[in-house]
This record gives sequence, structure tokens and C-alpha cells, in this order.
Amino acid sequence: MKKLKISPSILSADFGILNEEIATIEPYADYLHIDVMDGHFVPNITFGAPVIRCIKTCLPLDIHLMIEHPERYIEDFVSAALVAGSPKGEMIITVQAEACVHLDRVIHQIKEAGAKASVALNPASPLEMIEYVLYDLDQVLLMTVNPGFCGQKFIENVVPKIKKLRKMAPELDIEVDGGINDKTVQMVVDAGANVLVAGSYVFGAGDRVMAIKSLRVA
Repeated sequence: MKKLKISPSILSADFGILNEEIATIEPYADYLHIDVMDGHFVPNITFGAPVIRCIKTCLPLDIHLMIEHPERYIEDFVSAALVAGSPKGEMIITVQAEACVHLDRVIHQIKEAGAKASVALNPASPLEMIEYVLYDLDQVLLMTVNPGFCGQKFIENVVPKIKKLRKMAPELDIEVDGGINDKTVQMVVDAGANVLVAGSYVFGAGDRVMAIKSLRVA
């Protein structure tokens, strides 16, 4: 089984003291998950590259672009991740398959910019959308909620999709995002996921270290 990795999402952190919030989880996490939303692809707006440049961390950034026309901004986000302290070549840029008309081209653009390439699928999107680019990906992110807001209920119907993807790509990093907590983690790990995004479960916990550790027991 591939190594289990935890990627806390700062969407649930206190933005007013963001770097202090990050410092509380940094020694215990593998990545730092950054949800970028534009108010068009999803019904919410978060932040862009200028805010990411202000982050201070030694963790690789796991940047999820839930935006239209992501190809216009990839280089900006890679540059911002480097300024934030993300190790060169270790940051991940995820684009939504549904937002990319020329997905293969965008994947190569991410790699040429110096990041690992990842593609996300919404809960209702089939794996067939990425079947012919799987060989070129470092990671696939399967959304286990409909994207746009934190704290949503886990969609169990995505679990068979995780299992199917693991059979299709035994060595691929499979990330899941949405409703991940101590009740749902075993389900997704047993299905084949090995990268876990958790926002409100970690940053909303009284003991964030224990919250992260509870996800690693799966």
C-alpha cells in the first residue's frame, strides 16, 4: 500500500492569523492544501496567488485550482508556492478536469512550470474523463463533496470510484477531499486513497495534533 499522507486544508483556518494557524499543524502534516476558488467554477471566492506568497511554510503546497481557465494562472501559483517556501518541484497543482478544454496541454504546462500535475474530478464526473491522461499524472483528486464550501457531508457514492481508480492506476497517488474525518477515513483508505485532505476536522479540533493522528491510524 502507498504511504498515507495528510494535507490539512487552510480553508478552515483563521485567515487573520494564517501563518500562526499553519504553524500549529506543520510538523504533523505532509502537505498544506490550498483551495483556490473564483466564484465562477464554484459558488465561493477564497484567495489568489498574492495571499499564497504571504504564507510561510516548509511543507509542499497542494494547490487545488477550482477556477475557470486555470491555464492562465499556473505559472503565477507555482511562483507563489516557491515564495511561500514550498520545496522546488514538490508542490502539487491540481486542476479540475471539468474546467479544462485541453486537459493534456494543461498537464504539460504544470510540469513545465516545475510542479507535480494533478487532476480533480467532481463527485458526478466519471473516471473516463481522465482515462487517457492517467499515465502523465502524479496524482488524481477525487472530490467526496461537491466543491465550494467546507464542512459538507461525505458522499459515500464516491467510494466505488476510488476503488475503480486504484485498480486502473495501482501506483498513483489518489487524494480525497470533502467530509474526511475519523468516521470516514477508513472507508476511503480501504478503497485505495492515500492522500487525505481535511479542513474543518483538523482546524476545528480542540487538539489538532490528535485530529491528524486519528487520520493516520487507518
